[in-house]
Parts: sequence; structure tokens; C-alpha cells
Amino acid sequence: MSRRDELARNLEVVRGRIAAACAAAGREDDVTLVVVTKFFPASDIELLHGLGVREVAENRHQEAAAKSAGLAHLDLRWHFVGGLQSNKAAAVAAYSHVVESVDRPKLLAPLARGAEAAGHRLDVLLQVSLDPAGSEHRSGVAPEGLDELASRVAGEESLRLAGLMAVAPLGEDPDEAFERLARVRGSFLAQHPEAGILSAGMSGDLEQAVRHGATHVRVGSAILGPRPEVL
Repeated sequence: MSRRDELARNLEVVRGRIAAACAAAGREDDVTLVVVTKFFPASDIELLHGLGVREVAENRHQEAAAKSAGLAHLDLRWHFVGGLQSNKAAAVAAYSHVVESVDRPKLLAPLARGAEAAGHRLDVLLQVSLDPAGSEHRSGVAPEGLDELASRVAGEESLRLAGLMAVAPLGEDPDEAFERLARVRGSFLAQHPEAGILSAGMSGDLEQAVRHGATHVRVGSAILGPRPEVL
């Protein structure tokens, strides 16, 4: 089987899962698939583009910058989903269309500078932590800190508050985690109705995320296969 055929088969399966999850939740099939291409070669992204993929995600700046430059001839929308250092934020904003991992005010000024220098408005998602207070958790702002961070985004003309992103905590039932996320999002949307994106769910838990309102799912291994050790 060729690599293109392999990707096409996997895409069909994942798109079928998304459609089935939407149907089970009584939703229109309106969930955007973002393919996480980290550690995979640009040639795979070209194949995915030929199969209809337009949204791709990376989590390492150096890799993302090289791929986006090499594939600038394709109509792709680049998401940055990794932990972001403030000293790299301006560079990330230069090629990204969406930064999904905004979790502290310190990132906003450099992101805005980078977007302004590149001549575009950058969509940002606030990464909300679903972990219990005080736990050793993945990156993310506590739910009670979202409104303050959102107000800071509003103060940057070259940034647009687009919504929320979250990852289900390790070891927790993702259905419970995403149910909690849906409540957080409901409160957030009451204050920020324009920020309608909810990026949640990955290869192993996209169904649960769709059930609880995800508008975007980030899928890597279910489409591209096991992560290679070397790019």
C-alpha cells in the first residue's frame, strides 16, 4: 500500500468516526479536523492536502517554521498547539494562523508583535486546564483565570480571541473531563459569545469531545500512524 493510500484509508476512518460522533450527539457534521503532523515529513502534509486536509498542527517552533515555509504554496491553515515560550512567540505568530496554547498574559505582546509584523490578525485559543487545583498538570490557565486573560487578548489589535482549547487529564475518564469543559465553556461564551471555537479531543477521545461540544478535534496518530523516532 502506498503512503497516499494509507493516509486516505486512515482519513476515511477518522472522518467516519467524527460523523458518527456528531450523529450520536444530535449535531450537524460541523466538526473541523485538524491533523497533527508533528514529527512527520512535509511530504505527508502534501499528500494530506491532496486528500482534502486544510488544517494542520505542529507543536515545535523550528519544525513548524520549516514546514510552513516549504509548503507556502499550499492553502493550509497552520495551528500551533505546543507549549509556547515567550521569547519564541513572535516568531511563531509570523507563520501561524491559530495559536491554541495561550495560557498566560506574558505571551500576548510578543504574539501581537509577530502577527503585526507579518501583516495578519492571529486567532488565539486560551488553553484551559481541566486538572484539579494544585495537581501536577499539563499547561493551561485555571478556569477562573479565563476572563482576565481574555480581556488582555482584547487589548491587542492584531490578536483575535477565537475560543478555548483543552486536553483531557491523564488517567481521567475523558467523558467526565469534557463534560466539565462544556460547563466552563458555557460560562465563557456568556461573556465572550464571539469566541466559539472549542478545540478538544484527539485520536483516543474525539468521540467524547464531540459529545460535549468540540468544534475542532486534533488528530495525529490515528491518521499518520505511530510517531517516528526521527523526523
